[in-house]
Amino acid sequence: MLARVGTWIVGLGAWAMVMSITGSAQYTKKTNVAHRGASAYAPEHTLAAYRLAIEMGADFVEQDLAVTRDGVLICLHDASLERTTNVEQLFPGRVSTQTIEGKTRQAWLANDFTLAEIKTLDAGSWFDKKYAGEKIPTFDEAIALIRGKAGIFPELKTPEIYAGRNVEFEQLVAAALERNGLRGPKADPKTPVILQTFGPSSARTLAQIKIGVPVVLLLGNDEGFKTAADLKAWKGIVQGFGPAKNIVFRNPDFVKWAHAEGMTVTPYTFRSSDVGKTNFRDVSEEMSHYLYRLGVDALFTDNPDRFPRK
Repeated sequence: MLARVGTWIVGLGAWAMVMSITGSAQYTKKTNVAHRGASAYAPEHTLAAYRLAIEMGADFVEQDLAVTRDGVLICLHDASLERTTNVEQLFPGRVSTQTIEGKTRQAWLANDFTLAEIKTLDAGSWFDKKYAGEKIPTFDEAIALIRGKAGIFPELKTPEIYAGRNVEFEQLVAAALERNGLRGPKADPKTPVILQTFGPSSARTLAQIKIGVPVVLLLGNDEGFKTAADLKAWKGIVQGFGPAKNIVFRNPDFVKWAHAEGMTVTPYTFRSSDVGKTNFRDVSEEMSHYLYRLGVDALFTDNPDRFPRK
């Protein structure tokens, strides 16, 4: 059945994100977001990981977005290519010194490579040799695979890296959604979209350009988000928050404050590899605590098959 709030339908089925005419947003059930795809089982941000996430029942599949030198959106978590590809072997002379997320280091920045060059890279072998030859997908390729089977949850990753590079990140994302019929009141109801960003300025830009889909502001810490008034100040700019899970664990009122303003809470990241670092027996128990005790609306997990549904 169609999920409708106000007059704007942006989702289909019990799991969809819906946005009201006042700009508030909500999920219609506890929602399973596959973090970088089914990244506990397949190389992150490959079509293999996205395909497996859908098979495992993910409601949404996450894509981190980067921009190539020739202006194409690709799915890549890091601003640079060396962690998850063989770029060092194929392009040894293309390294440069970059400051990324406050750290200066040697890197093969994705924005310094064309799409054609990036498509020569092996994005699977680092994870397991059986995935040798997997490629970094474009955002359009990810949409084509996921369309009609799940929602998409793209992140505008490290927008600050494009300062002075003549890249209009938010406009590129808007154009991609428009091209694929995924934004605004006529958007494909079978493929709902939620955008996310750590960048306050990027979130404000998305609001200014009337992006036409819900936006979630990611939080690495609670600085500036320690009171109900702090959260309320973002109403009308974003439709929800994506806090690091410890923010919610330490302060369960965060969820109450967001919900009081009609805003959602989608914490990150829940993964089986963290068992032993938490007070929970396994990742399913941890997710259950956040979903059904703390009351979050959705969560990001590397293990979409372990999502606890009631």
